[in-house]
Amino acid sequence: MELWLVRHGETEKNRAGVWQGQLDVPLSEVGRRQIERLAARLRRWPTRFDRLYTSDLSRARESAEILGRALGLRPIADPRLRELCVGELAGKPREAIFERYAAVMERSRKDPWNTRLPGGESLSDLRARLEAFLTELPEGRHLVVAHAGVVRVFVWMALGLEEGAPWRLRVPNASLSRVVFPDGQAGPVGDACHLEGGEGGPDDPGPAA
Repeated sequence: MELWLVRHGETEKNRAGVWQGQLDVPLSEVGRRQIERLAARLRRWPTRFDRLYTSDLSRARESAEILGRALGLRPIADPRLRELCVGELAGKPREAIFERYAAVMERSRKDPWNTRLPGGESLSDLRARLEAFLTELPEGRHLVVAHAGVVRVFVWMALGLEEGAPWRLRVPNASLSRVVFPDGQAGPVGDACHLEGGEGGPDDPGPAA
């Protein structure tokens, strides 16, 4: 099973460094253009995808619709592909989060898999959702449109890693990553060469996706 993972295009909250989690936020105009550039790149590929799956949040779903029109695929929405739920932190700027929630953010830095964010999830909770999604996925090559946290955890799962900090992986908006199950392959990760020369966003500040 081969998954090509797309992080949705940029939103205004991405640009502002605000953590979104599972807030339902639309793409910005920049985000739509980013995904259109990715769609043009994929349309030139000889590679064909069997299915197109997407998170049901607006920013991912709209990204999937743009890609689906270009590739002749109908997006299949699945809420298990939603971003990590960040609970009380949703809608807050990164700087304010690290100031007001310093203790829990330090625990999360040391043990992200078992530390639940206030009112939200841990990375283990997110991994459980993605494992359930994988068990129902048919064999083949699939395009999956989701969020930075989802992409990172899928990469960790493919590599068989149980510990560590997936947040260290850079996953830009509208980037492309590849994982293979059960072979344990990952790479490229965060490939955004189609955005070179313009439309690239700021570095991802964590689960602001």
